[in-house]
Amino acid sequence: MAGITVGKTGQRISCQEGANLLEVLLEAGIIVDNPCNGKGICGKCKVKVTGEGASSMSGTEEIHLKTEEVDQGIRLSCMVQILGDLEVEILKQEGTHTILDQGYLPEFQRDQGREGYGVAVDIGTTTVVAALIDLETGEEAASASMINAQKQYGLDVLTRITYEYEHPETGARELQKAIVGSLNAMIAQMCREADISPEIIREIDVSANCTMMHMLLGVDARSIGRAPYQPAFLEAKTLLAGEIGLKAGEHTRLYCLPQVSAYIGADIVAGAHVCQLARAQGNVLFIDIGTNGEIVLASRGRLLCCSCAAGPALEGMNISSGMRADEGAIEDVTFTEDGIQLTTIGDQEPAGICGSGILAVLRELLGAGLVKKTGVFVKPEQIPQESALRGRLRTNGKKREFILCEEPELLVTQSDIRQVQLAKGAILSGFTALLGKAGLEMEELDQVMIAGQFGAHLPADSLVGTGILPKEVKEKLVYVGNSSKTGAYMTLLSQAAKQDVEEMACRMEYMELAETENYERIFAECMIFP
Repeated sequence: MAGITVGKTGQRISCQEGANLLEVLLEAGIIVDNPCNGKGICGKCKVKVTGEGASSMSGTEEIHLKTEEVDQGIRLSCMVQILGDLEVEILKQEGTHTILDQGYLPEFQRDQGREGYGVAVDIGTTTVVAALIDLETGEEAASASMINAQKQYGLDVLTRITYEYEHPETGARELQKAIVGSLNAMIAQMCREADISPEIIREIDVSANCTMMHMLLGVDARSIGRAPYQPAFLEAKTLLAGEIGLKAGEHTRLYCLPQVSAYIGADIVAGAHVCQLARAQGNVLFIDIGTNGEIVLASRGRLLCCSCAAGPALEGMNISSGMRADEGAIEDVTFTEDGIQLTTIGDQEPAGICGSGILAVLRELLGAGLVKKTGVFVKPEQIPQESALRGRLRTNGKKREFILCEEPELLVTQSDIRQVQLAKGAILSGFTALLGKAGLEMEELDQVMIAGQFGAHLPADSLVGTGILPKEVKEKLVYVGNSSKTGAYMTLLSQAAKQDVEEMACRMEYMELAETENYERIFAECMIFP
């Protein structure tokens, strides 16, 4: 046996010699960022290790770690094999996250004569939001939000599905335990704030993407990650909340909104209902921008939808200096005659770049001519001598990188641009393919409704300036906020809303982008920056 001491807290963990350090820390409930699920690709799971009980430095670590980090004892926890006693210091603690919990609410008919309280929940891959609702008045008594605790098993749905593959006996149960634990903590917090007992909660309504819904209910999600990508269920589910371990009343009902396909989940059905797409006049496009880009087009009585894998870059992940939208994250960038102006969340010292920040800097790089339409940096010597940006673009070995901030050094690399370029290509190609199937031109769109955590914090200049959305829709954008939670709020308070979302889910026609004629050409064209 070997022993790990966690610095600052002094927590002691016993494990078998030869165990993987990242896995041991996660099993002990210690959160370590690992977007690639311990594959050694992202370089984010850094910890400080002291003692003689760690395996020697791996080649993977030599690639990801700077010389000064190696000198300080920094290691990638996913690459460390525990050979004896050691001490570990967790470098990155949870900060204050900005989580979107509000959204546009249309008029609707509430059920009358109800007593007690209910909970409306939006489970996203990254964040979870809940609201405690007075069923008699419809008023919000309290709210809570947090980062999805499942992040310790991976930052996107595919890495979490991979975790189930790698742990077939325990994976689904562990993922369910993580999210149910989060919800129980949020419910307890809201009940304390409202000074009520959880026993008087009558109903909990949940909106989530398809994978998160499976994992909440403890249903094997592995079929979602392999062809033909068939979920175990799509229909709405009603059961007792206690059946999955939710702590409320003995008879509290859990209602899970319906889904359309593996990648058009209840969150999108909820958003389409909130935006009243079933009754839309003209041509209206709804898009939820996040780790995936889900799009619904309402036109001539049809509801066409598709999903594109944008990847976590647009939420600050898989970016060399990337981070979530915590305090200190760069969220906006402006190039001026005197240099670079940075705006950070909470007006703190820069600590990294979040999703809106990476798009903002790319917008400015494109505008300044430092990045070509193909997504490649220009040569450093091509920048005019008199430019305030001269010296910001440098060559590191054979790769070019842009120095966004000097202290601390925060870089935008060619790989970072490529990550955003792939996300842009995915979203815009989905946008384009849906319009093509409906026989519409960009100019014929009457409105584009943007939902989601990421989209809400992104100005039209960045969306259009980087080409994620076409310039033709810049003046037609409407931001609707967290429409997933709002949809759960509506079904919580209205039986008619439940019926409407279930009927809408059956009407929505899913379009598989990979099977679209000439999709590879469409995608390639959509990769080009404006």
